Amino acid sequence: MRFSLQLQYAISGIFDLAYNSHEGPTQIRVIGERQGIPMRYLEQIFQRLRKADLIKAKRGPGGGYLLAREPSEISLAEVVEAIEGAIHGRPKGVRSEVREAEQAAGPDFLWPWLSERFRDVLSEVTLAELCRMAAREGVERLNLAPQDYQI
Repeated sequence: MRFSLQLQYAISGIFDLAYNSHEGPTQIRVIGERQGIPMRYLEQIFQRLRKADLIKAKRGPGGGYLLAREPSEISLAEVVEAIEGAIHGRPKGVRSEVREAEQAAGPDFLWPWLSERFRDVLSEVTLAELCRMAAREGVERLNLAPQDYQI
């Protein structure tokens, strides 16, 4: 199975907030640098995550992004659905207008069943679980603190 680059970036970005950003909002520039994601692209992705109430933005000096809820309350299914839409129905590229003869021979019953199972699995994996897995695997916490400018 392949995941879109946009979805990979969304998961990487929200994981970064959960794993690396513990002391207030984090600027999108910092997240982009830590994860190797172009800032403009990440801004678009974060707007979708914000509309889905997975992250929130704080404006002004010291602003940036924060998780909208605890990491244990945000599942991968929510991230996937914020970026890709609801997990249901036919896979992309499968025509919805199928002739009756083709429909009778095709496994149309399979797509909703697979979609439901896929969503169940993704719903079980939270950001907190991803953080625990990363810590067990020895993933280094990236600490690129914003630069402090004084005049």
